[in-house]
Amino acid sequence: MASRRDWAFPAESQPRPQDMPFDLDQALASVLAVHTRIPSDAFTAGVLGTEREGNGVVIGKDGLAVTIGYLITEAESIWLTTGDGIAVPAHAVAYDQATGFGLVQALGELPAPPIEIGSAERLEPGETVIFAGHGGRRHALVAQVVAKREFAGYWEYVLDEALFTAPAHPHWGGGAVLDRHGRLIGIGSLFLRGSDFGGIEKEGKAIDGNMVVPIDLLEPILPDLLRFGRVNRPARPWLGLYVAETQPGAAVAGLAEDGPADRAGVQVGDVILEVGGEPIGGLADFFRKAWAQGAAGVEVPLTLVREGEVTEIRVRSADRESFFKKPRLH
Repeated sequence: MASRRDWAFPAESQPRPQDMPFDLDQALASVLAVHTRIPSDAFTAGVLGTEREGNGVVIGKDGLAVTIGYLITEAESIWLTTGDGIAVPAHAVAYDQATGFGLVQALGELPAPPIEIGSAERLEPGETVIFAGHGGRRHALVAQVVAKREFAGYWEYVLDEALFTAPAHPHWGGGAVLDRHGRLIGIGSLFLRGSDFGGIEKEGKAIDGNMVVPIDLLEPILPDLLRFGRVNRPARPWLGLYVAETQPGAAVAGLAEDGPADRAGVQVGDVILEVGGEPIGGLADFFRKAWAQGAAGVEVPLTLVREGEVTEIRVRSADRESFFKKPRLH
C-alpha cells in the first residue's frame, strides 16, 4: 500500500505560489503530520482504532499545535512530523468535546513556523480556500466554501455553524483550511459523501466534501484549554448514544458499551420521540434538549418507541471524558 507521501493532487488542483499574496510554502510548512497510538483497552479504541493518523497546525512559537480532537483522544504516544521529515514526540494538552478541537505540545524543538490565525466569520459560500494536509503543495488543494450552516453529528455533537468545502480532501483530519491571505480559518473534521453534503452538485452529480470546524471557536476557550486541559464549565450530560435522524425523532443506531444509555436499558432500534416531555425535531434539537436538562450526572427523561410501544426511560447521564484514559506526559 502506498504511503501518505506517495501521492499528490494534480498540478491544476494545487495552489500556485504566484497566485498568492503570501508566502505559500511557509504557510504550508506550518502543517504537520500527527501519528498517535492508543491503548487497546481505551474506551475509543473500538470505534476510532488504536493507531490514528492525520494533521495538525502549529499555532505557537513554542511548538503548540491545534488538531482535531479525535486523533489524540486517549493517546499514549503522539508524534509530530514536519514537512522536512523531522519527527518529535508530543503531549496531548486538551480535547474540547463541544468544538472538537485538540491541542498538542511538541516535546522537542519543532522547526515549523506558527501560522497566522484568521477568522471564518465573514467568509461567504463561493469563496476560494486552501485545504492543506501535511506534505506541502503536493497535499494542498484549492477548494471552495460551499456552505456555512449548522452541523449535528450522531455522536452527540453540534456546531451552530460549520464550514463545508469541496472538492473533498482525502486526508482531512486536522488539516488546515486557509483563506486567501494564508491565515488559518478552520480545521478539517470530516469527509462527507455527496448524498450527505446538502445537495451540492457539479455537472448534475452530487459532490463529496469536508466539514471544517471554524477556528473562531478556539480563541474564546484557548486560555482554559492551556490552563486546565478543558474548558472551565460544567460538563454536558452525555448519554452514550449513536443516533440517526428519522421522522419523527431520532433512531438509536448504536450504544457506547456500558455507557449511560446502555446501563439504563436503551436498545438499538429504539426511536426517541421526546426529551423531558418535549418533542424533538432532528438531531441538533435532540442533543440541545438533552444538554438543557442540566450538567453531566443529571437524569435525562426520554420518551421512545420500541416495537410499536411507547415507553419512558430515565438515563443517568455522565461526563464523557470520565470514560477516557487521561493523557500522560512523556
